[in-house]
Amino acid sequence: MNNSTKSNQDSGVTGAAKFVTSTVGNVAGGVGRTAGGVVGAAGRGLGDTVTNATGSSGKPVGDAIGSVGTGVQNGAEGVSKGVENAGQWKR
Repeated sequence: MNNSTKSNQDSGVTGAAKFVTSTVGNVAGGVGRTAGGVVGAAGRGLGDTVTNATGSSGKPVGDAIGSVGTGVQNGAEGVSKGVENAGQWKR
C-alpha cells in the first residue's frame, strides 16, 4: 500500500508542482553558485593585486580582501545547495 501511496503522491498536481519547483530550484541554485564563484574569484584576484602592488605592507589588506571573496563564494554555495534541496522537496 505504501508503494501505491507514493506513486499517487508523485502524480497529478503534486507531481507537476515537484517538477516546476525542482526546475526553478536547480536554475536558481546554479545561478547563485555561478554568481558566488565570480564574486569569490574577483575578490581573490583583487586581493592578490593589492598584495602584489603594495608588497609586504599591503599583504594583510590583500589577504583580507581575498578572504572576503572566498567567504562570499562559500556562503553562496551553501545557499544555492539549500535552494536546490528545497526545490526537490528535501529537508
